[in-house]
Order: sequence, then C-alpha cells, then structure tokens
Amino acid sequence: MAKTYTVFVDDNFHYMDESERYKLGEFADCASAVAACKQIVDEFLNSCAANTDAELYHMYVTFGEDPWISSEDSECKFSAWNYARERAKELVKKK
Repeated sequence: MAKTYTVFVDDNFHYMDESERYKLGEFADCASAVAACKQIVDEFLNSCAANTDAELYHMYVTFGEDPWISSEDSECKFSAWNYARERAKELVKKK
C-alpha cells in the first residue's frame, strides 16, 4: 500500500487555532509534499520587504502560513520555520 503525504497549513498569526488550518492536498511522495510546503513559505517571504534576514524571519513567524506534512512515513520531515530561517538569509543576500 502506497503512503500518502498530506500537507496541512496552519496560520502563524492565529497560532494554535485549528479553525484557521486548511488541507492543501495529498501527495504521492515526500519530495512532492516538501516542495509544496517550500512553495508556500517562499511565496510569503518573496512578498515581504525586509532589510535583514532577522526582520524577514520575524515577519514570517508572525504572519506567514506554516505548512506541515502528515504521513505514516517517519522519514518525511519538514519544518517551515527552519526552512524560512535559511531562506530569509539567502533572500536578503540576493538584494
């Protein structure tokens, strides 16, 4: 039986409020689910104007969407906050 990777998205602005959660979709493999999660984080980060990576990261953890993967595959892991921290550094360097 194939594993299913379901991506859910929480709202950092409404931390711990499950009524703000939505299901993005189901994916056939971990890589596809992770790519979908990264796209959500990237879209938010690319829409923000910030002078430093710390500023950009703070905006994300305060107002961004927080995607996560639900799966029986214990090897499939994704942390939106860790990804956002690293991407913020990369994006600010490009400016």
